[in-house]
Formats: sequence, structure tokens, C-alpha cells
Amino acid sequence: MKIDLFTPRISKHYLLLVAALVWTFAGGMLLFRGYLMLLQNPEYLLVKLLGCLFGGLVFFRLVFHKISAKHISRMKNLSGERSCMFAFFNFRSYFMMAAMITTGIILRKTGIISSEYLSLVYLTMGIPLLTSSFRFYYAFFK
Repeated sequence: MKIDLFTPRISKHYLLLVAALVWTFAGGMLLFRGYLMLLQNPEYLLVKLLGCLFGGLVFFRLVFHKISAKHISRMKNLSGERSCMFAFFNFRSYFMMAAMITTGIILRKTGIISSEYLSLVYLTMGIPLLTSSFRFYYAFFK
């Protein structure tokens, strides 16, 4: 097919690195934005950070641990030696990512949820994303 000529392809091994970088960026962005919003309401800062850390690690263990393992396994089992550079997610995951990003932006821009509480959501979601990225780095360097 002619479209295949324009498809950026990389080895399955480096696809793991691309995935790790994307997950690091997403988690880092949420942590950065969440922390900046949190600093606007610094009351009980340590309690809030510890609560987010605990919630994020629990969320990682219950949800993201399984999701990242599935993505790593799927990438390793892709047919052929070189795959599309964007194959680190399946279609459903791209859809979910777009929905979560859109929801986060809408909530932040409209003020439906105050930044005091939205910061906690951002931090709690950034932790499992960043933690999942370490699994991709591990699979890449292993």
C-alpha cells in the first residue's frame, strides 16, 4: 500500500523507548501542572502530597501495572521487526488518552473544579503514569 511508504517505522525495541518517553512526558506534565496549582493553595501541603503519592501508587498497582504490562507485551509481540512509531498504543488507548486530556483541559479552563482539588487529581494521576514509564524503560534496557 502507498501509505506504508509514509509510515515512520522503528524497531520494536526502540518502540519501548518511545513509549517510555511518552509516558514520562505525560506523567511529568501532570505532576508539574498539579504541583504548580497546589502551590496556589499551600495549606496542608505535606498531607496533600503524601495523600496523592499514596493514591497514585495504589492506582498504579490496581490499574496501570496491568495496562503497562499489556502494552509492553503487545509491543514485543508485534509482527515484523519494525513497527509504526505510533504503535506503542492501540486505538482504544489513543481514544482514552484523548478523552482524558480533553477532560483535564476542560476542567482546568472552565473552573468547574477548583484548582485546589484539580491539583490533587493531576498529581494523583501523574504518579502512576510516571511510575509506568519506568516499566517501559526497564523493558527497553533489559
